[in-house]
Amino acid sequence: MFPTAPADVRQAGKRGGPPFPWRTADAAAGVVRSRPGEPQGRGCDPEGVIRRRVVVHGFVQGVGFRVSLARAADSRGVAGWVRNRPDGAVEAVLEGEPAAVGSVVRWCGDGPRGAEVSEVETFAEEAEGLSGFTVRG
Repeated sequence: MFPTAPADVRQAGKRGGPPFPWRTADAAAGVVRSRPGEPQGRGCDPEGVIRRRVVVHGFVQGVGFRVSLARAADSRGVAGWVRNRPDGAVEAVLEGEPAAVGSVVRWCGDGPRGAEVSEVETFAEEAEGLSGFTVRG
């Protein structure tokens, strides 16, 4: 807080409205969003869970990709699994809220330090209600 700021600016909630006005309007309409303008309900089931299968190509084996992906998914509340493929790619199935799954898919485009991702293929699938995230062979 700045000592020279007027009292109404220093006090939370005294700025003429709520700090996030879209939350108030959305709550009144029964809409749940994490950010203003974020699409809801597209390509997801009634519970708001989507499933994406990703295949990551490039130098992605032997660099800790699977373990790092599992950590990224866990930290975002995404369920599923990840495995190495015989062709040198890494394959993963991701289930969760659309924003969280999208975040993990974007993470796959960079991967951990040492990985060199050349391509990420993404496929939409029907959600199965997975829980937890596992690293497979």
